[in-house]
Amino acid sequence: MGGRTMDWAARANHLGGLPRKVVITAVGTFAKVVANLLNTTTVHNGDTLIRLVRSRPAGVPLLTVSNHMSTLDDPVMWAFKGFPICDAKLARWVLAAEDICFKNTVLSYFFRIGKCIPITRGGGIYQEHMNEALDRLTNGAWLHTFPEGKVCQEDAPIRRLKWGTASLIARAPVTPIVLPIIHHGFEKVMPENYAFGRRPPVPLWNQEIKIVVGEPMEFNLPELREMALSQSRDSSFSSEQWPRNILGGLDAAAQKCLYMTISDQIQTTLENLRNFSKSYAKAEQIK
Repeated sequence: MGGRTMDWAARANHLGGLPRKVVITAVGTFAKVVANLLNTTTVHNGDTLIRLVRSRPAGVPLLTVSNHMSTLDDPVMWAFKGFPICDAKLARWVLAAEDICFKNTVLSYFFRIGKCIPITRGGGIYQEHMNEALDRLTNGAWLHTFPEGKVCQEDAPIRRLKWGTASLIARAPVTPIVLPIIHHGFEKVMPENYAFGRRPPVPLWNQEIKIVVGEPMEFNLPELREMALSQSRDSSFSSEQWPRNILGGLDAAAQKCLYMTISDQIQTTLENLRNFSKSYAKAEQIK
C-alpha cells in the first residue's frame, strides 16, 4: 500500500481543514447537479438518514450499507434535497477500492481529503486500513460501506456480502447504528458498458434515481457471540492469520460464524428493502 495511502491527508486538521472543505463542497455541488439538475432523484424515508447524520446520540457511530450500482453511487446518493452533502464535518467516511481511487499520488490525495479509506480487494478483513475504519467508528463517526464489494448493474438479488462490514460491527467498542439503503438508477447514469465496454466520460442525464432508506438494524452482539461460539464447535474452519485477541478471545471459527450471521442479517434486510423499493416504485407510478 505504501505512501499512496497518505494518512496525513485524511486528518481533520490537515492545512487547517481547508482542503477537505474545498473538496467536500466541490464534490457535493457536482453531486447535486447530477442528482437534481441532470436527473430526477426521489427518496423514501430520507428524514431518517438526515436525522441520524445530524443528531444521533453523542459517541454513537453510524454505519450505512447499500447496494452498489455504479462508480457514482457515492457521492450522488447523498445529493437528494435537504441532505447536508456540502458539510465537511458531517460528511461520511467511505471504504474505497484502492485499485480505482488510489492509482496515483493526485488521486490518492483527492480521495484522502475527501474522507475515503483505501481498501485492497482480496486483502482480507484484518488488512491495515480496516483498522482505520474501525477507528472512525470508535470516534463516533459516520461510515458508509458497499458490503457486496463491487459494482453490479443487473436488477438481481443482493449477492453474498463480504465479511468486512460485519467485522466492523462486531469489533466496534460502541455498536454502530446500522442503516440499510437501496437505490436504483445509477446504473443508467453511469453504465459500466456504455461504449466499447467502457463507462461514459461524463454522467448521463434524463434518468430517474430512486433511493429508499430503511430503518435502523439492531444487533444483540453478546447473544450473537454466544451463538457463534456454540456453532463454531461444530466447524473445522481455522486461519492462522486471524487474530485471537479480539471479540473476547473468539477463535477463527467463532469469528467466522459471527461474521456470517451478521452478514446474512444485513443481506436479508437489504434484499427485503430492494423488494419493497420495487413495489414502492410501482405504487408511485400508479399514482
